[in-house]
Amino acid sequence: MIAKALFLCYNLFYQILKVVGKIELKEDEVIDDLEFKGLKIIQHKKWFKYGIDSVLLSDFAKKIKKNSKVLDIGTGTGIISILLSEKTVAKEIVGIEIQEDVANMAKRSVELNNLENKIKIINDNILNIENYFPNEYFDVVVTNPPYQKNNSGLKSETEKQLISRHEVKCSLEDIIKKSFKMLRDYGDFYMIHRPERLVDILYLMRKNKLEPKEIRFVHPKAGEKPNLVLIKGVKYSGEFLKVIEPLIVYKENGEYTDEIYKIYNKEKK
Repeated sequence: MIAKALFLCYNLFYQILKVVGKIELKEDEVIDDLEFKGLKIIQHKKWFKYGIDSVLLSDFAKKIKKNSKVLDIGTGTGIISILLSEKTVAKEIVGIEIQEDVANMAKRSVELNNLENKIKIINDNILNIENYFPNEYFDVVVTNPPYQKNNSGLKSETEKQLISRHEVKCSLEDIIKKSFKMLRDYGDFYMIHRPERLVDILYLMRKNKLEPKEIRFVHPKAGEKPNLVLIKGVKYSGEFLKVIEPLIVYKENGEYTDEIYKIYNKEKK
């Protein structure tokens, strides 16, 4: 078992060395293994890194239909786009990210995984998306947007953390409006957000004709209040909302639940 483990570690290290040879890593950047079908991602040690919310959203949206065109709003370092490239049978995935150096990391992560033919990264504000694509171009929109309103919460973060967590460059309504414009009729909209913003989200979705169809609350542990909510909407759909059973992240002993292990594609300890 030890020999096998050492061999696997060596093989992974060798594969990383091969790809790093053609990918430039900048100061304080690292390559993290996503532990899913060999996928990897470039991240910065000091900047905002992806969390469980991005992983949960990619799993929530994994039923994307074959040959779909997907728009990933606020892609960051490309985590959701990269996971969806292997979790789904989407034909084309476009990630848009406003921060230039963060978008650059996403582009290099796409190259690192040899996904240039499937994923395209755009460095721009979502407000300008119509400069790149016509209305109703996409079948699916996914987004893990900033959770905090621009005028709320503590703002002692770095500029990159501030942009990632607060609506300083675009608002929740901006994202929902642009999603409606970019989606074809009956296209799917997937979002993860905070439960305390749920009233705003549902109101804005219905106002912009992205009818809420599914909601799933995410709880740290059974009996604790939810700290995340997954939402699916459909453009021009009829009124019917399904509340899916809660997703529990941790058992009482602090280990992941079986469903989280499955989402992460990991074996139970």
